[in-house]
Amino acid sequence: MIRTSRVGLVHGAFLAFALLLVGRAAKVQLYDGATWRARATRQQVADSPLPAPRGRILDASGNVLVESRQLVKLQIAPKEVWGAPTKPKAVDAARVRLQTVARVLARVGVSSEWARKAVDTTDKWVELPGTYLASDVQELVAVRGVHSTPAIERVPPATDGLRRLVGRADENGEPVDGLEKSLDALLRGTRGTTAELRDAKGHRYDSPGVEGTAARPGHTVVLTINQQLQDIAERALDDAVRGMGAKGGDIVVLDPSSGEVRAMASRRADQRSTVATALTEPYEPGSTLKPFTAARLLDLHRARVDEVVNAYGGKWDYNGRTIEDDHKGTSFTLAQVIQYSSNIGIVQFAQRFTPREQFELMRDMGFGMQTGLPYPGESPGRLVAPKGWDKLTPASMAMGYAITVTPLQLATAYAAIANGGELLEPAIVKEVRASDGTVQYSHTRRVVRRVMTEETARTVRGLLRSVVEGGTAEQANLATFDIAGKTGTAKRTVHGKYVNGSYTASFVGLFPADKPQVVILVKLDDPSKSIYGGKAAAPVSKTIIQAMLASRDASLDRAELASSRITPAPKPASATPVATAAATPTAPVARSDRAAQAFASSANGDSAFEGGDTLVRSVASGSVPFVFRLGEAKKAPPAVVAARAVPSVRGLPLRRAVYALHRAGFRVSLDASGVGDAAATSPDAGTVAPAGTTVHLMRAP
Repeated sequence: MIRTSRVGLVHGAFLAFALLLVGRAAKVQLYDGATWRARATRQQVADSPLPAPRGRILDASGNVLVESRQLVKLQIAPKEVWGAPTKPKAVDAARVRLQTVARVLARVGVSSEWARKAVDTTDKWVELPGTYLASDVQELVAVRGVHSTPAIERVPPATDGLRRLVGRADENGEPVDGLEKSLDALLRGTRGTTAELRDAKGHRYDSPGVEGTAARPGHTVVLTINQQLQDIAERALDDAVRGMGAKGGDIVVLDPSSGEVRAMASRRADQRSTVATALTEPYEPGSTLKPFTAARLLDLHRARVDEVVNAYGGKWDYNGRTIEDDHKGTSFTLAQVIQYSSNIGIVQFAQRFTPREQFELMRDMGFGMQTGLPYPGESPGRLVAPKGWDKLTPASMAMGYAITVTPLQLATAYAAIANGGELLEPAIVKEVRASDGTVQYSHTRRVVRRVMTEETARTVRGLLRSVVEGGTAEQANLATFDIAGKTGTAKRTVHGKYVNGSYTASFVGLFPADKPQVVILVKLDDPSKSIYGGKAAAPVSKTIIQAMLASRDASLDRAELASSRITPAPKPASATPVATAAATPTAPVARSDRAAQAFASSANGDSAFEGGDTLVRSVASGSVPFVFRLGEAKKAPPAVVAARAVPSVRGLPLRRAVYALHRAGFRVSLDASGVGDAAATSPDAGTVAPAGTTVHLMRAP
């Protein structure tokens, strides 16, 4: 029998204990090491969130519309600022620290109430409201007991129209509405952290051995908006709303070749309205819908531009409803129905559709559905299926009622007329770039569907040109360029009922008429000076075009525009439609040989020629011509560029000064020296100079 001595038991116990210690140490250091290191880090290192800057938003030319800037929030511990002075010198130093806190807070605009709290040594901790530039509070942050945490402020766009479109972000960087909200996944960056050592009392210390995580800014979004054109549109809309006594309005400027939105301005009398109503508030478009009926009938070969219908002297009873025209006549051709906006005529032409065909026409033009623009709350408008129609709905829809559209939807539909018949998906985002500058997305032209043939689109552009030359939109006419367009005057509804005396006046213009570079939609709500689109809205389009021509960068192709320039011709004294039996170049209908030759040479495009007492206009290639009997032929006078006085802009902010000069018809060259408001111009204010003259604008030193 083996007998174990007491010494051996003791040694064995010590050995077992040692093995347990080694095993435990191995488990703690090797197996559980990561867990304990993390726990130690949590106890000794304090992490503070580091906000990420939201991505910038630029216009199509690279100008900054919205950006974020680094700011700081301030927290003050008054007891820590005072400390625990025991000697006279220490007390004096404590007083100096409190005085510094009070002085800097007053300088940066902190209210006296919060400033008193910040130096009240009975308080342990005071968190000041608001954010501040780090450079402004640098002296304050250096004081003991004053703590700062980084913050990001979103600098909003400068104008109301852009703020409505781009939207807002709150003080915490969270998007509220607009593109800020819909594009938040792109604009939102990745937050980082700052790390500091923390002692047992909670005091924090910077340490080079402790690293945080850098914040990563969001993507940069480049919009299709042109800032100069946006300023022009917003100023024009403001002037029109005030001048016409309207309750609000919208302007949309669209590039018909790409579908890109160049400008979008909205204004409402209700100050609570902060959204882009050109996207969210549909309306009954009235007569601006008539060209689409004409286009589809021409495509289906169910009408000709010279086809005549009875106008009933301007008043017609139809299905128990009285339809009236402002321009009264006994008969109108399809061309004149568009030119003079005849309700009676368009209703008769629309009777050639079945309900399904008329519904499909409106659906094909993009009405009744969202355009796809990344904007929260975009309205699809209202387009009721034929099963929900009554016997008057087809006539109402032909006149632009019983259907609602947004201004963007209507501008997009007119872009199809301008570009040759293709309905494009509108775009507001041109490009998306990562924080390192690499392009992540670039807009490409996207065709939704073809809605009319190229030949029909040319024909309809010719019809719309006649609206401006001698129809309901003469006030939109320019002396040196052809403009095509259509007016609209529609009754407004309140809670589903039409209100007497309340109208929407609108105009959609194509500029220039032959090869449009822009589609301009102007809509005014309830104007009091004039209810008609030709008098209230059409002149606004003219103002915008004139400002675009005077602007250096307004999304116009100057080289292409030069080929569209015209020499103004005298306005005919009278224009009486003449029926034609033959409509081919081989069977001329004009009495003048010169006019017949001109007609034969115009088969490939829109053109107008004078010959003797007959004017022959071919609306488009392959279309049916219509002939006007004119008075005695007159020689066209040379184009006159009106001179005007240079306006005084002294003391105005630079943007307003540039706009005032542009609106007066001048080009502007900005002097690079100086900052601040406008000081002077060269030529001086009051000097008479031709339109298009470059005015040098000097800034105040």
